[in-house]
Amino acid sequence: MLIHRRTAALRSTALAAAAVAAVLVLGACDADSGDGTSEKAKDAGPGVVAPGRPGEPARTLSAEEAAEETGRDTANSADFRYAQMMIEHHAQALVMTELAPKRASESTVKRLAERIAAGQKPEIGAMEGWLRKNGGDKRKQHHDHSGMPGMATEEQLESLRGAKGEAFDKLFLKLMVTHHQGAITMATEALTEGNDIFVEEMAGDVVAQQTVEIDRMRGMLD
Repeated sequence: MLIHRRTAALRSTALAAAAVAAVLVLGACDADSGDGTSEKAKDAGPGVVAPGRPGEPARTLSAEEAAEETGRDTANSADFRYAQMMIEHHAQALVMTELAPKRASESTVKRLAERIAAGQKPEIGAMEGWLRKNGGDKRKQHHDHSGMPGMATEEQLESLRGAKGEAFDKLFLKLMVTHHQGAITMATEALTEGNDIFVEEMAGDVVAQQTVEIDRMRGMLD
């Protein structure tokens, strides 16, 4: 994730530099003699090569497009909604994983719960930090847990708390698969509608990590 963050920062800096360079070139074209070539250059605009995101090719942009790109990393409502909702979503996953050490029978289930908790606790902290940094407290919203994709109901959580041994293992895995699928749905929405690079990185990590965990849990259920 650190590599992604550095790449994103370099990309943002490069776009800003490209936009400035493009403006300077346009200014130079305007200052040319009136032989008609400056007007053609002005109409066409200089080509600006903008680095792509990881895995994407570079693009050639006009001056106006390059300038517009520099403002596209500003957080929007989809970014704030994702961070706020995913904090609550992750929190429920931690409630479920805390039950595993004493109620699960299989060591594989216990280790899985440990890995999930170890991955999601830092993500909660990172998203809380991002919200503080970006004025998220002023945008605080109250979300209906039942409206979040994949969230377990209170009845399901009570059943999990009352289960033990093999019954716990099966219910835990089934609920967590659904929970992970919901997280992927939310993360995919953030990747589609969001604007902030950091949130994009977090959402991308959720999709990648939880897809792997879903496959592992389905294998354990077979």
